Amino acid sequence: MKTPVKATLIAIAVAIVLAIVGIVYAMSQQAADPAPPEGEKLQTVRTDSHVLDDGGAGAVTVVEFLDFECEACAAFYPIVEDLREQYSGEITYVVRYFPLPGHINSTQAALAAEAAAEQDRFEDMYHRLFETQAQWGEQSEETPEVFRALAVDLGLDMAAYDAAVADPATLERVQADKSDGERLGVRSTPSFFIDGEPVVLEAWGDLKAAIEEAVNG
Repeated sequence: MKTPVKATLIAIAVAIVLAIVGIVYAMSQQAADPAPPEGEKLQTVRTDSHVLDDGGAGAVTVVEFLDFECEACAAFYPIVEDLREQYSGEITYVVRYFPLPGHINSTQAALAAEAAAEQDRFEDMYHRLFETQAQWGEQSEETPEVFRALAVDLGLDMAAYDAAVADPATLERVQADKSDGERLGVRSTPSFFIDGEPVVLEAWGDLKAAIEEAVNG
């Protein structure tokens, strides 16, 4: 008979393995090139897309379709932050929503980010959502109160925040991003495009390599 301690250690080990498998699986789903319908050239950036870094004229444009509840997105988050710093002034970094149906809180998180954006605090909420993902991810039901608490911590105007979250136009804005992603062939998150072309992710360093090639090409 297994001791309670041994059983606990085995359970923890299994959980870690499953998490790693999940991240690798998400990356492998990106291995096939997403592509728009034949003969159609779709834009990866809208005029209302959220720009985290503006490199100015001539900069390489990097677009990320993300799900704030996605573990692979959270794993890429520190990589992305390093790349944003490393290529500051050389890239324009754009974030777009792509909430996945299997993630209960992904749409709520996107609504929180969009509501914060209306108060010019998108990036602050973007950071906070990834930093706290372990607290609200993989839940059995939506937890909008968690995101409201994050908004309070950020010092947002809560009347405006609540109104934005409840406004159907906010959800439509999130869904517009996802619809664009689907037309572009996005199937999983994170999915990246560089100057309109999809990036195939098969290893952690592929995004950096693609940016480096675009910047120096």
